[in-house]
Amino acid sequence: MTLLNKDMTLCISLSARPSNNGTRFHNHLYEALGLNWIYKAFAPTDLAQAIAGVRGLGIRGCAISMPYKEDVIALIDRMDPSASAIDSVNTIVNDGGVLTAHNTDYSAIAQLISRNHLDPAASVLLRGSGGMAKATAAAFRDAGFSRVTVVARNEANGRALADLYGFEWSADTAHATADILVNVTPLGMAGGADEQTLSFPLELVSAASVVFDVVALPAETPLVTAGRSAGKVVITGAEVATLQALEQFVLYTGIRPSADQVQAAEDFMRAAPR
Repeated sequence: MTLLNKDMTLCISLSARPSNNGTRFHNHLYEALGLNWIYKAFAPTDLAQAIAGVRGLGIRGCAISMPYKEDVIALIDRMDPSASAIDSVNTIVNDGGVLTAHNTDYSAIAQLISRNHLDPAASVLLRGSGGMAKATAAAFRDAGFSRVTVVARNEANGRALADLYGFEWSADTAHATADILVNVTPLGMAGGADEQTLSFPLELVSAASVVFDVVALPAETPLVTAGRSAGKVVITGAEVATLQALEQFVLYTGIRPSADQVQAAEDFMRAAPR
């Protein structure tokens, strides 16, 4: 095990509800590849101060999670096309004090749509309207999906997201049905008041063919559990977390680990309490 030392390169994550997912994934790969790096998760009390710390302390990389993916835009210097295309940030790379924003959520969602052979002709209910929802909506749009309804209680945000990609908007799931259900809200996320909340009614789960929960903590959310029990194709937030974290690792280090190394890091990430 690498001992802490003054020459270590530091990467961090900023989230309202930090987990050990990224910490275990990145640190496992640093160790496996012999890198003198370390990764630490934080729950900032002041986002602007936290980003100033990234710049001032020479922190190499910073992962951004809910609810900061849009708020952080005003605090960085450059927007990579992956972030500017959807106005959402999940990764910051620090090059000598210049902060560049990226988005690896989009590529993770796109890969999972492709891997699971989701049919572009299928209807989709996408619940959420924040930064991660933007990345998810963009990935579905770019994969050829057009029958998508954004479900969001906030009409202004929901309509804006739906209009951006040519989709429909609904305030709730009443009278709705879809082939694919996608949750991109904190419903079901560990550590909050809604951690036991099912993000879609059971009747919608029963009628769907695919259940996709972007929430990574826990891996088995109420929606994922309901989807498995109903025999549906299930895509988990843990899968999203692995894919987006891998691309972050590459952005930070310039190294792409082997498939076996990534699998070992994923196994290590999932093996411990969050």
